[in-house]
Amino acid sequence: MSLWKRTLYKSIGLALALLVALTVFQRSLTPSHFLQEPLPVTPEPLKAQKPSGHLVNVNSFWKTPSEVVAPSPVASRGPQVWDVTTTNCSANPNLTHHSWFQSLEPNFRQFLTYRHCRYFPMLLNHPEKCAGNVYLMVVVKSVITQHDRREAIRQTWGQEWESAGRGRGTVRTLFLLGTASKQEERAHYQQLLAYEDRLYGDILQWDFLDSFFNLTLKEIHFLKWLDIYCPNIPFIFKGDDDVFVNPTNLLEFLADRQPRENLFVGDVLKHAQPIRRKDNKYYIPPVLYNKPSYPPYAGGGGFLMAGGLARRLHHACDTLELYPIDDVFLGMCLEVLGVRPTGHEGFKTFGISRNRASRMNKEPCFFRSMLVVHKLLPTELLAMWGLVHSNLTCSRKLQVL
Repeated sequence: MSLWKRTLYKSIGLALALLVALTVFQRSLTPSHFLQEPLPVTPEPLKAQKPSGHLVNVNSFWKTPSEVVAPSPVASRGPQVWDVTTTNCSANPNLTHHSWFQSLEPNFRQFLTYRHCRYFPMLLNHPEKCAGNVYLMVVVKSVITQHDRREAIRQTWGQEWESAGRGRGTVRTLFLLGTASKQEERAHYQQLLAYEDRLYGDILQWDFLDSFFNLTLKEIHFLKWLDIYCPNIPFIFKGDDDVFVNPTNLLEFLADRQPRENLFVGDVLKHAQPIRRKDNKYYIPPVLYNKPSYPPYAGGGGFLMAGGLARRLHHACDTLELYPIDDVFLGMCLEVLGVRPTGHEGFKTFGISRNRASRMNKEPCFFRSMLVVHKLLPTELLAMWGLVHSNLTCSRKLQVL
């Protein structure tokens, strides 16, 4: 072989090797690969770049020096990856010999027997949702069988925003799930969920059964996840998968709020009493809670909280025993912190009117002015979303923001 041919082949081989190396290097630097490792600790709020190249605090850019709110102390960082990898949950044998325990209904006996099991392994995780300048994280509690609700939300208020406007960051959406409650359905539904997650990449799932009493597990698992992967996120909206949400109104409400505020706002119940009727979904036996009333709490259908408070809430919740009603449990955690949730007329977790037959509950002009309304089926949500975002003419506009 002539010298020039050998030189040519060597040059081509070297070029191909460089191309392959460059491709591998570029792929290794994608955000999804970075986020397999713990996110770096940022001691200050996220910063943005001005055209001049100087760094400015995005939360104080539009404020005069006297208006800038000094940051409150930040809780120390815990683990920086999800650190529960095995399920090691055995029954508590110390309860079974008590007469009061034997007198409880089976679901309460099961709850108390395993209440000490607080954290479970993750099955589906998306830490990349925290990448970049995320302003608002929209988090939705769902169950594995309710794909139609998740799909309706993705088409309506769960759509992600690349900008929240006014120089703010992105809006991201996540769904929180456990596993199918029926053993015979678990493998089938898990395969369907894995396919759904490959399509959308927006599901956080943990290895505990989805049940009414385990909604509290969903609360503490998300708070722990947030503390690990999104420690600097400014605001979180958390809601059910059967609510109507107006994202524009949420963002307008947040326009003059600060991430370090003790912001926890929703449809707040004060002086609510434990329900003692056994035929009620929210029945609580006196041995589980013997006080005359609950601390103030926001209805779990939907609420807003500041990111700094969410981190402290995670650590406060870890000091309490689990309680089978999730929104009441969060009220207990807020009480530990000395924070009172704030009520707001735009959150209607019992419908616009508590009279289910009221025409107000189907009036799009009311929905357009609200932040959160419970409750709607997927077909009702899609229809109401279309009406609210049509050329709607209303006789007057409600002022709730």
